[in-house]
Amino acid sequence: MNTEVGFPQTTNFTTSDGLELEAEFLLPEQIKAIAVLSHPHPLYGGEMRNNVIQSLFESLPESSIGTLRYNFRGAGVSEGTHGKGELERLDAEAAFTYAGSLGGSIPIISVGYSFGADVSLSTDHSNLAGWVGVAAPLSLLKPQQMPAGHDERPTLLLVPQHDQYRSPDEAATISHSWVSTSLSVIDGGDHFLMGRSKPVSEATAAFVKKIIDS
Repeated sequence: MNTEVGFPQTTNFTTSDGLELEAEFLLPEQIKAIAVLSHPHPLYGGEMRNNVIQSLFESLPESSIGTLRYNFRGAGVSEGTHGKGELERLDAEAAFTYAGSLGGSIPIISVGYSFGADVSLSTDHSNLAGWVGVAAPLSLLKPQQMPAGHDERPTLLLVPQHDQYRSPDEAATISHSWVSTSLSVIDGGDHFLMGRSKPVSEATAAFVKKIIDS
């Protein structure tokens, strides 16, 4: 495992509809993949330094996985206003494109939490090698329209055991027809995953490692 990790770098990128979004990236010395991190609902306090996103941002580089986190439109100092999940797909697309400029031909993985999970599972890009949805409500955008569930590239759903918005059984029912999709329960966690960020990061790193090694 590579533990040589630099310092976070601030940056920005522009969406296809012309908005400038703030972002940060953290790249290990030996980088094997990049995880693009999408944060929870901005109208309820979600932003790119959320506890779960923070844990992923800091810990994944220890497993040679670079991280890029960004604020959706209207969050933090990102331009624009909230787009009800639909316009945020443009933000995710721009993030995936920017990640490609950082890592070249290495795998790029979409990792979203809560609102960010629904947005990222609903956003495809030629750069992507797979998706991780953490505590995805699977309701903000229609699950049957989420490209992550109907693609041969792998998808991992991480569902907190006591999630208040989408239980493991409900998530399993909704995603039962999805292809190349696995579901794992985060024991003891609720939707906000206080004190359970480490298992999320560990499961995500293991999933990315499988993609790297495949």
